[in-house]
Amino acid sequence: ARAVMTYIAKKCGICFQPPAIILIYKEEGKDKTRQRIMPIRNFSRFSDCSRAAEQLKNNPRHKAYLEGVSLRQLGKFYGLLKGHLGGQSLAESLEQIRREETIDPEEDMNKLDDKELAKRKSIMDELFEKNRKKKDDPDFVYNVEVEFPQDEQLESCGWDVESGEEI
Repeated sequence: ARAVMTYIAKKCGICFQPPAIILIYKEEGKDKTRQRIMPIRNFSRFSDCSRAAEQLKNNPRHKAYLEGVSLRQLGKFYGLLKGHLGGQSLAESLEQIRREETIDPEEDMNKLDDKELAKRKSIMDELFEKNRKKKDDPDFVYNVEVEFPQDEQLESCGWDVESGEEI
C-alpha cells in the first residue's frame, strides 16, 4: 500500500499555448517547490467551463494535487481559455468574469433557475468566507456592539403600523 501524499497548492494559473492548467505546489513535509502541468484537451469556445473544471478536479491523475484549488478558481481559468479561443483579449475575458462574479443587489433571485441561483449562492458563500473574521485573526473582536445614528427620520413600513385588528 502506498502512503497518501498531501500536496499544498501555492499558485495556480493557465497557459493558453498549449492549453494547460499549471500548478505550483509543495509536498507536505518537504521544502522543494514543484510544478505540475495539466494539459487541457477537447476544450473549445463552446465547452461548459464548470463541467470541464469538475472533470479536471475529479480526474484521478490530478485529484490529490488539486485538493487545495477551488472548483470556482478552475472554472475561472476555463472561462479565460474560452474567451481566448473566442478571440477575446485577456482584459476582456477578465472583465466578463468579473461581471459574472458580481452580485447585483437589485436582482430578483426568485426569478432565477436552479443553476443560476446555485452560482449566485456560491459567489456569496465565497465572499462571506473571504470577509469573515476568525478567532485567530489579529483584528478579531468578540461581541462587537455598534450604535446606529438615530437623528435621521425613521422610515415606516405598512406592516409596522399598529392596526386596530387583533391577530
